[in-house]
Amino acid sequence: MGQKINPLGFRLGITQNHHSYWFAKPKKYSTLFGSDVEIRNCIEFYVKKHIRNSSNYGGIARIEIHRKTDLIQVEIYTGFPALSIENRGRGIEQLRNDVQNVVDLRDKRLRLTLIEITKPYEEPNILAEYIALQLESRVAFRRTMRKAIELAGKGNIGGIKIQIAGRLNGAEIARVEWAREGRVPLQTIRARINYCHYAARTIYGVLGIKVWIFRNEK
Repeated sequence: MGQKINPLGFRLGITQNHHSYWFAKPKKYSTLFGSDVEIRNCIEFYVKKHIRNSSNYGGIARIEIHRKTDLIQVEIYTGFPALSIENRGRGIEQLRNDVQNVVDLRDKRLRLTLIEITKPYEEPNILAEYIALQLESRVAFRRTMRKAIELAGKGNIGGIKIQIAGRLNGAEIARVEWAREGRVPLQTIRARINYCHYAARTIYGVLGIKVWIFRNEK
């Protein structure tokens, strides 16, 4: 079971929490759910587009949305808040205006908050984005995986596993390669495991990146 299901959904309510906090009637649930998806996609698009122009990356770990009566509170967890928003004069207010222009908030106020993560490379989303940028820059995948494991190993983690699939190093036949350091118990429900999948778009095609990070057991 641990090998065939999303590790986050498998542990939801035990070691993982929802990223959206609100209650809605059944008829409005799909509308609010779609609005949450649009807000997340819009924030990630604008931040990554802005950061890619600066030859850096945004480092967004996750986005949590809290809905109240007339307020939508969006908390952006990032390892590099100054790099993500303040570079080239783009402030948090400009980002909020961009989201309001794209997403229909139904006359609700929007508040964005940046929360800094002290150890960014312990977050799989940030680590996967780092790996993708290295692969898109034509760095060898084995060297990239070793460097990513080294960066994550500087924190307090119990284990890490990285998997890359596709036309590695431009080979004609696609294959799957992975590397692991420490323990990654996927079948243990009480294990605190963070997981993400990310796509690296190289000149040879799309490479799929999966990252599992095991912290400890509950």
